[in-house]
Amino acid sequence: MKIHIITIGDEILIGQIVDTNSAWMAAELNLIGARVGYIHSISDHAAAICETLDRALEDADAVLLTGGLGPTKDDLTKKALADYFGVELVFHEPTLVWIQALFERIGRPMKAEALHDQCLMPANAVILPNKMGTAPGMWFERQGKVVVSMPGVPSEMKYLMGHEVLPKLKARFGGKPIQHRTILTVGEGETIIAGRIAAIEDQLPPHVKLAYLPAVGQVRLRLTGIADDAAALAQILDEQAAAITACLSDIIYGFGDTTLEKVIGQMLLAKGLTIGAAESCTGGHLSHSITAIPGSSAYFKGAVVAYDNAVKQSLLGVRAETLEHYGAVSEQTVLEMARGARELLKTDLAVSISGIAGPDGGTPEKPVGTIWMAIADKDTVTAQKIVRGKDRLSNIQYATVQALNMVRKLLEK
Repeated sequence: MKIHIITIGDEILIGQIVDTNSAWMAAELNLIGARVGYIHSISDHAAAICETLDRALEDADAVLLTGGLGPTKDDLTKKALADYFGVELVFHEPTLVWIQALFERIGRPMKAEALHDQCLMPANAVILPNKMGTAPGMWFERQGKVVVSMPGVPSEMKYLMGHEVLPKLKARFGGKPIQHRTILTVGEGETIIAGRIAAIEDQLPPHVKLAYLPAVGQVRLRLTGIADDAAALAQILDEQAAAITACLSDIIYGFGDTTLEKVIGQMLLAKGLTIGAAESCTGGHLSHSITAIPGSSAYFKGAVVAYDNAVKQSLLGVRAETLEHYGAVSEQTVLEMARGARELLKTDLAVSISGIAGPDGGTPEKPVGTIWMAIADKDTVTAQKIVRGKDRLSNIQYATVQALNMVRKLLEK
């Protein structure tokens, strides 16, 4: 089953909103054995909708559209689809009943006249009830092909996909089972990883593919297999994942859809340890990452964002001589910051970060992107230096990941 996804809306094309619908839809379609051929964003114009549908239906079994189903004049999808299929718009009484009941529940009774246009549907559409909003989905079939139109509001689209569209597509087209195994790594780039597992990748069966999905400081390795025999496919994927895991055990932190900060939180809980932070150039980003995990209050005590040297001295106990001789961005400073944070916050572990995030402020000796970090426990304190480019956000994100990885490595010992 081959699917094309079309998102409709000028707001997407001018960058006012990010199209998150397509990524979610593609992932869900993949789980039922569907292959997404392309994802296309188009404007709120009838001609664009019809032209794009023509091209999509030449190649795909089904086309899924989102957007343009609201009650305002710029919502043109229903009229465009009616014209495309050569049918009239007809009044759909069940939609009126649903919308009136919905507005009554929220204390805003509406007259039928005000809702009239929202209840007009192409005559050949199979109406898909939308219990999350006022605009139902629509299912069309022509010459063995399927077109589905859904609202662009994510919660409404997801409801319709889960309760109506995915079950109908699966029943209509079937599809071979698709399975994935995702291996999560941190600390090495995709080129180095590819070199380490080249022998494994070279002997993968033809129906199993390996994808490298890099992010800042991390790489996800995704094994994907397609086969008629789901049990046999699962065994093959498990075997290949085990081989990769054995080869990359030093940089693997988890599997599936977990996160590095979640894994670290689980490790801290299991060991009964607490952690704190002292941040300079990351400005609290590390602390935010840790506390984004529900239940993190059980192991994260707090942090000091010591942007100014005076704060490093007064709260973290960094010596004036250290700052004078070595500077705020130095191994010596982050070592003292980590020790000071651990003592101040009364934690088992403490992480510190100080650097030049950019895009300005560097020197020949310490260029922009130079970042030091350290981790302290009751016995030791160790430091690490990284040098990145001039992109401020990337530097902050990368430093955060590397600091978390220092915690992971220490906890694994």
